[in-house]
Amino acid sequence: MTETEFPVTLPLRIDWSELDYFGHVNNVSFFKYVQASRVNYWDHIGLTKSHRETNIGPMLVSSKCDFKKPLFYPGQVKILARVEFIKNTSFSIFHRLLNDKKEIAAEAQDIMVMYDFNQNNKIQFPTDLKEKIEHLEKRIF
Repeated sequence: MTETEFPVTLPLRIDWSELDYFGHVNNVSFFKYVQASRVNYWDHIGLTKSHRETNIGPMLVSSKCDFKKPLFYPGQVKILARVEFIKNTSFSIFHRLLNDKKEIAAEAQDIMVMYDFNQNNKIQFPTDLKEKIEHLEKRIF
C-alpha cells in the first residue's frame, strides 16, 4: 500500500517523555499514537460527534501493533489510517506509522464493534456511516 491509499493522516511530534530506558520511543507510546489516529479517523467521518449526541458508537475490542523500526526524539511520527473492513456489527482501521525518513516504524490494527451504550448491546453497522467511509475512502465495502 502506498501513502495515497490512506485517506486520513495525523502528524505528531515525538515528546521526550515518550522515551524508554534505551532512548527510543516506548512501545506504550505507539499505542497512544494509534489511539490518536483512531479518534482522528472517527472525527473525519463524524462518528465522535454522533456518539456524543446519541450514545451510540464504537467500542474497541482489539488493538495490535507490529513494531518495525524504533522512533526517536527529537522527531515526528506520521500515522496513516484507512478502514480495512466493515462487517455486520464491526469494522477495522489499519494504521501505518512512519518515521521522519518515511520508513515504516509500525503497523497496527484496531477492531471495533458498533455499540448502543443506552441498551448495552452491539448493533448493526449503520448504513449512513458506511456511506461516509466509502466516500472518504473512495471505495466500496
